[in-house]
Amino acid sequence: MTKVLITGGAGFIGYHLAKRLARQKGYNITLVDNFFRGKRDADFTALIALTNITFIEADLTEPKSWKKLGGGYDHVYHLVGVNGTRLFYEIPHEVLRIGVSTTVNALDWFRIENKKKGAKILYTSSNEAYSSALEAFGKLPLPTPENVPLVIADTYNPRWSYGGQKLIGELFFIHYAKAYDFRMSIVRPHNFYGPREGYEHVVPETIVRVINKVEPFPIFGAEDTRSFCYIDDAVEALQMVMESKKTDGGTYHIGTKEETVIKYLVENIFDLMKWRPKKLDIKKSPKGSVKRRLADVSKIKKDTGWSAKTSLAKGLKKTIDWYLKNPKP
Repeated sequence: MTKVLITGGAGFIGYHLAKRLARQKGYNITLVDNFFRGKRDADFTALIALTNITFIEADLTEPKSWKKLGGGYDHVYHLVGVNGTRLFYEIPHEVLRIGVSTTVNALDWFRIENKKKGAKILYTSSNEAYSSALEAFGKLPLPTPENVPLVIADTYNPRWSYGGQKLIGELFFIHYAKAYDFRMSIVRPHNFYGPREGYEHVVPETIVRVINKVEPFPIFGAEDTRSFCYIDDAVEALQMVMESKKTDGGTYHIGTKEETVIKYLVENIFDLMKWRPKKLDIKKSPKGSVKRRLADVSKIKKDTGWSAKTSLAKGLKKTIDWYLKNPKP
């Protein structure tokens, strides 16, 4: 039996990863969260009712909370963090504090308390750790490989509180693993989307506005591009990186090969939901937003065989169906 710990287990990625693993034989899964961002909704309640899942409520910014988790885990997915662009601007100090403190605590607990031979810990970083290179220097290779410089364009712009703590987290993982000789991998998610994502990212925000028939219809950064990766594909990639020895010590981008213009994304949602506004209100992106984003995913393909399989249309349809059944509170 493989013993798994997922921090941030009530969040978007944590929930879907746990759901995926719980369907497979041979996994005993512990989820930990304090509901700062994750929700104790009907989906999560049903998940933790499964016999191979245990849930622990704890604030992982406190070192003593890690004692509640015990040890002996084979795989540790460190997903905890404060995501959401609005929060980067509203509480950047908390984004930094929670991100850095939980990461340091996770590494100290893993090397001292976990005590499981061959155990591995995985860190979810972000494309935000490098993406402001485009703003700072006006250039970034596209598709973007893992070995580009990590850049924070403006330390006074609160948006980069998230990217900054992810950059620091990567440094901690790399150098702790070297100093204490344990297995680890780093992944950088690129615009994961899907059911139960919350209500403050571009896909769910657009869906909710269509449900409410907002007129005129706002589109922020209509000409910007992103690489949207459906959550089922994303958590498959996480598991494959975790369970491969070839990925030990490495950093991997997770995303699709398709660069999608935001306006095209919105038009797709209009078509799928069979509603179109009479007038569009094209607005500028928030200060510091990246104009283009496309991951080079050749490294993860080479080392694990993974590639995204879900088309944008299929992923959007599944996402829309969930939000129609789970309207914004």
